[in-house]
Amino acid sequence: MGRRSWGRRLQQQQQQQQQRAGSAEDGGKRNGAGWEGGYPEIVKENKLFEHYYQELKIVPEGEWDQFMGALREPLPATLRITGYKSHAKEILHCLKNKYFKELEDLEVDGQKVEVPQPLSWYPEELAWHTNLSRKILRKSPQLEKFHQFLVSETESGNISRQEAVSMIPPLLLNAHPHHKILDMCAAPGSKTTQLIEMLHADMNVPFPEGFVIANDVDNRRCYLLVHQAKRLGSPCIMVVNHDASCIPRLQVDVNGRKEILFYDRILCDVPCSGDGTMRKNVDVWKKWSALNSLQLHGLQLRIATRGAEQLVEGGRMVYSTCSLNPIEDEAVIASLLEKSEGALELADVSSELPGLKWVPGLSQWKVMTKDGQWFTSWDDVPHNRHTQIRPTMFPPKDPEKLQAMHLERCLRILPHHQNTGGFFVAVLVKKASMLWNKRPPKLQGELAEPRAPVPPSPAEPMAGCTSDTSELESKLAPGISDTGAVERAENMDSSGSKRDGVCGPPPSKKMKLFGFKEDPFVFIPEDDPLFPPIQKFYALDPSFPKTNLLTRTTEGKKRQLYMVSKELRNVLLNNSERMKVINTGIKVWCRNNSGEEFDCAFRLAQEGIYTLYPFINSRIITVSIEDVQVLLTQENPFFRKLSSEAYSQVKDMAKGSVVLKYEPDPTKPDTLQCPIVLCGWRGKASVRTFVPRNERLHYLRMMGLEVPVGKRGGAPCGAGAHQPAGGRRAGAGSPLERNTGRVRAAPRSRKSGPVLSKRPARTPPQAGTRRRLACPGEPRGPRRGCPEDQI
Repeated sequence: MGRRSWGRRLQQQQQQQQQRAGSAEDGGKRNGAGWEGGYPEIVKENKLFEHYYQELKIVPEGEWDQFMGALREPLPATLRITGYKSHAKEILHCLKNKYFKELEDLEVDGQKVEVPQPLSWYPEELAWHTNLSRKILRKSPQLEKFHQFLVSETESGNISRQEAVSMIPPLLLNAHPHHKILDMCAAPGSKTTQLIEMLHADMNVPFPEGFVIANDVDNRRCYLLVHQAKRLGSPCIMVVNHDASCIPRLQVDVNGRKEILFYDRILCDVPCSGDGTMRKNVDVWKKWSALNSLQLHGLQLRIATRGAEQLVEGGRMVYSTCSLNPIEDEAVIASLLEKSEGALELADVSSELPGLKWVPGLSQWKVMTKDGQWFTSWDDVPHNRHTQIRPTMFPPKDPEKLQAMHLERCLRILPHHQNTGGFFVAVLVKKASMLWNKRPPKLQGELAEPRAPVPPSPAEPMAGCTSDTSELESKLAPGISDTGAVERAENMDSSGSKRDGVCGPPPSKKMKLFGFKEDPFVFIPEDDPLFPPIQKFYALDPSFPKTNLLTRTTEGKKRQLYMVSKELRNVLLNNSERMKVINTGIKVWCRNNSGEEFDCAFRLAQEGIYTLYPFINSRIITVSIEDVQVLLTQENPFFRKLSSEAYSQVKDMAKGSVVLKYEPDPTKPDTLQCPIVLCGWRGKASVRTFVPRNERLHYLRMMGLEVPVGKRGGAPCGAGAHQPAGGRRAGAGSPLERNTGRVRAAPRSRKSGPVLSKRPARTPPQAGTRRRLACPGEPRGPRRGCPEDQI
């Protein structure tokens, strides 16, 4: 640094010191004037907002003051326990008997902390809420242990800190393990994880018939979605990156014939103005305007229409927003019902969530401009306003048609009824094919003759979307059936140069301009020499679906193997040119650099062990609860430190990757009552586990062990008391090393286990933050949370 630069910096520092001194002499006048921490206090008032909703009468008579009072209060923290995992009951028991009891008679900033209560309408007490706001939960020293528990369990996928009203749409979707589900606007993924849970309702079925395709238009938010979904370790989730309003229609192979993929369940949680989130996003108070809803209405209607087109007959679609505005809510539903001409109907779900308080949807509403001018019908709108206000924003004129829609079946959740955010939900059932999708069947053997293009009808809202080749083909030739269009589209897309089993990213140059370049998805051929050693080493069951294995590289050594369900494999192979896949599959094996000497070059990955375990018939070590504690708190425990039963199994076993299985003892109800499957490595004289840090902490908590973690991520209590085997240097610590985000790799030693790739130590996130884990092919870019779900 030059002398002049140094002088300028000194002068700037002196000026800053004088300014701070002047502020101190003011005696805190800024705080008295509404300044706190250097930022102006946000005034939670908006006269236009109050005028708008009072005029629309969305709040029952006499409840306006309670409604506004609730909006000005901070939103309470809510959490949901992952229900499909076998240890959900153990987490619930731990919460009730330990962490919730510690909150009794506790005061924070002069406010008594209420003991968390279960949400009355959520099944099996798997969702809880408290009067603690996010800010208090993050900053209060008295709640540090509880907050660390929430952060750690969230990273492990066992708990989701999710807003209460955000849990409603997946519940009303009523999904089952055999359903094919589309989540149209999925990021950041809280609702998507609920849908994955519903697929895996039976943990004994590793590959349910259904799947979830989670889509988002924002490429960067797709990676946040991947991170959320990966916590649950499912082979039945695929993340794609498309504009939901023209998401491509996919095809699948059914008995050698190409058919269009229709979804059994569709979640349509559209982008919205978000005025129901005022309790959490205080910026909405000053930014609210009626113009926001007017600008979003068209997009919301297009997305909902596209979802209805791809819904199977008899299927269910849930439309939801975190907005209270009927322009974004009832107006979209009414317009969609009117265009469908009986193909869609609103379902009566008033009895499906007992305990949930809601008000019925509106049947009459008005439209207001940005400057406060009201219009009751489209006929009243002047011509110069036609670009801003559309006919679909008004309720239908025909009273009989309006009554037949049953808009009162929509649910509007108001903040003051159950201390939540504001929300809107509508459940639609498809009774018949959409009017503009009906095509006469194609005669067998008839050659399609070229016809003149048919002009788009008013009932065809997707006329401007040409990203779907099959739909465009069917529009240009109305006499061609959907199946015929798909077959012709396939011929148009196939160039003959595509290699079998390789599902690369779309070749379109336009796609490469946006987002990050993705690695291809390459399925392992049945005759690949890579698989027989794996099958022999782990004695895989003959029913193991080896054709579902894939990698993310076409050249060089395959370093990691992933697995998808049979149904998602079908989708990938038949649509690689139509959709941009960000991520799919679950990691089941990782290449070990020195694995060849152990007869198998791949070790098991903890991420996919629960999916893989049912097919493994060898290298399984049954361990006791004491063995689990030793394995999770010591780096390389010698065989002699294990129980006699475990020792007798491991002493004669060859070196290499092993499965460590704990089965609960029903005669000992005080011990852990859920099965545990861990990945390990059998070395020369010791055995170790390959388990991520947060998962280790989870299992130790479930066993009742105290796990104090420092602000910088220290090891659990007792973990550092055991000196690791193999002569580790002093201060190395335990598997849960300080300042590392994952289990440390074994040192390069002839006596140790596998040699893993070295990673630099990384500081764990501070309280209230989340680390972003890298996924296959994922670049490390910034991410952006969703105001509705992120807590």
